[in-house]
Amino acid sequence: MPRPSPMPPALLEAFTAEMTAARTPGPAAQRWRAAERAHILSQPWPWPHTRTHGVMLRLALRDRDVREIVGQLVRLAVAAPGSAAGKYPDGNTGRTRAGLTTPMAIPDDLAALLRGAGVAVPHQLEAPAK
Repeated sequence: MPRPSPMPPALLEAFTAEMTAARTPGPAAQRWRAAERAHILSQPWPWPHTRTHGVMLRLALRDRDVREIVGQLVRLAVAAPGSAAGKYPDGNTGRTRAGLTTPMAIPDDLAALLRGAGVAVPHQLEAPAK
């Protein structure tokens, strides 16, 4: 699926807010949730997608989670090429436990932002916002 370019302002604003939350000190679960949401928003764009995996790698290092560290290193290598080619699993949260190629449900609020940016969102992947 071709990616729109550049990231539209409304989507960029939401992505930036999620990335800021992921980098802000606080409970690990909240930081990971923000990074996952940023990941979903960033998948169609190579550089933001890669930046999200960089943040996830830092979170994994902070948590000393070896499995997640290795998974994020792999994802850092494939994020930009996958986005550029339009080959990424829609809605995938970007975590190692999610699987590298597993499509996942997209929260309604993120699906609306992606659609507004011209990204095709498969209806079967929509899910309620949490």
